[in-house]
Amino acid sequence: MCGIWALFGSDECLSVQCTNAMKIAHRGPDAFRFENVNGFTNCCFGFHRLAIVDQLYGMQPLRIKKFPFLWLCYNGEIYNHHTLKQQFEFDYQTKVDGEILLHLYDRFGIGKMASLLDGVFAFILLDTANRKVFLGRDTYGVRPLFKLLTDDGFLAVCSESKGLINITHAMSTPANIVPFLPGHYEVFDLKQNGKVQSLTMEQFHCCTQEPAHATYDTMERLSTSFDEETVKSNIRTLFENAVRKRLMAHRRIGCLLSGGLDSSLVAATLVKLAKEEKLQYPIQTFAIGSDDSPDVIAARKVAAHIGSEHHEVNFTAEEGIQAVEQVILHLESYDITTIRASVGMYLVSKYIREKTDSVVIFSGEGSDELTQGYIYFHKAPTPRAAAEDSVRLMKELYMFDVLRADRTTAAHGLELRVPFLDHRFTAYYLSLPEEMRIPKHGVEKHLLRESFKGLNLIPDEILWRRKEAFSDGVMSVKKSWYTCLQEHVDSMVNDDQMEKAHKTFPHNPPPTKEGYYFRQVFEKHYPGRAQWICHYWMPRWINAVDPSARTLSIYKPDKDQ
Repeated sequence: MCGIWALFGSDECLSVQCTNAMKIAHRGPDAFRFENVNGFTNCCFGFHRLAIVDQLYGMQPLRIKKFPFLWLCYNGEIYNHHTLKQQFEFDYQTKVDGEILLHLYDRFGIGKMASLLDGVFAFILLDTANRKVFLGRDTYGVRPLFKLLTDDGFLAVCSESKGLINITHAMSTPANIVPFLPGHYEVFDLKQNGKVQSLTMEQFHCCTQEPAHATYDTMERLSTSFDEETVKSNIRTLFENAVRKRLMAHRRIGCLLSGGLDSSLVAATLVKLAKEEKLQYPIQTFAIGSDDSPDVIAARKVAAHIGSEHHEVNFTAEEGIQAVEQVILHLESYDITTIRASVGMYLVSKYIREKTDSVVIFSGEGSDELTQGYIYFHKAPTPRAAAEDSVRLMKELYMFDVLRADRTTAAHGLELRVPFLDHRFTAYYLSLPEEMRIPKHGVEKHLLRESFKGLNLIPDEILWRRKEAFSDGVMSVKKSWYTCLQEHVDSMVNDDQMEKAHKTFPHNPPPTKEGYYFRQVFEKHYPGRAQWICHYWMPRWINAVDPSARTLSIYKPDKDQ
């Protein structure tokens, strides 16, 4: 987890432009560097480092003697770098996982390079010998990337948009800043004056495809039978493998634990594998909520069961409300459910940074989208419709859950790891027959739960615990966190403003006062950038006016709550 930034063909003084890169300093609190590009006086890289692998040679832009013409700035972790190094007999010069990009690019070119990377990444690769610039981003956009490209070929790139919005350039109209599409790479020609021209934008991986790097995976071959016992065994094998490969770190590993199914499976598997790998410290787990919140109680049970060093972070509605503006600033989003869920995650991340030495943080993101975990999936008209919506959610993760998870942890210099979004795990799960993946017997994620049944990995009551949105479960059953927010906002937005909302904000007009307030804060920091989100996150197939599951007629709380 780092912050990357680069300019190609700047008209302005670079030392003035570089101040913009400092706006993402939170992503890399350990060190930072700015470097001009030899021979291109108006091009430069900026890098903020969070040191996770190779403390000595991990600074960027990464350059090695073998390829003096290649410059690499990347943010992420490449979990199969050792495997690929051995497979292709590359001669490494550092212990940095990102060095594999340079060797793969030199041997195979940009397309195959991107498709062979098993991990999460956003990269800027400059090849001065062939005068090319390449940008790329992982399949689900777990690592963020924004670009600004002007009509005359000035290119600016940054992990977060806040490093781009005040960049100056010789144009009469403000340049468009857009999130870089996940699962794609883009190729630019670099002209002698440092400006660029976009040549092609290609998709290198889609979530329903088996990833190209699976060919070189060290894991045993899986049976292709759709027999239920075989499928459940494959799910367990792939999930455990997803967690194991993410243990790659020279810094302490911890885990967010909401007490829901997903984070509990991640935490339990992490604790189990940490013992097998003989990690020198106990795994810390972190739960956040108010005193009697369902999440805190459930997380406590899981932590006791798996034997983690458990931390509980208490927060009040007032503290949550005070954090909202800061959260929106970090998120660069006005989506209602994203902001609600981000407040708790932002506050727990703050606690982890200030009170512990855990830096690499595991989390359960991606499971609801992959395994049809949202309550509205009970109302899917057909298994085909449910399967299609699952893929839609996976493709939109970069605007919602994955965005929340990255920004709230990165705000405090932590690195997020999400095993449910492992390429092989997701490709396998999405390849299963549509009927196998739908909710069954009134329980969502039935197949996932069945796969871990009878193992005593987590308590049975947690294995079968109903879906509870993070923004609901952190407060009491009687009063959701979103209700506290709505009450606070009610007096801050008047009915007259709501009536004119569709004229004030023609793109995605806010449907409620809460949404209006969030949008006001967003526009204050990122005026005119509403297009970063295509639509609000909302349930399907049901008449919903609010994204919270608790407002749906099909919501049933657990009896013991």
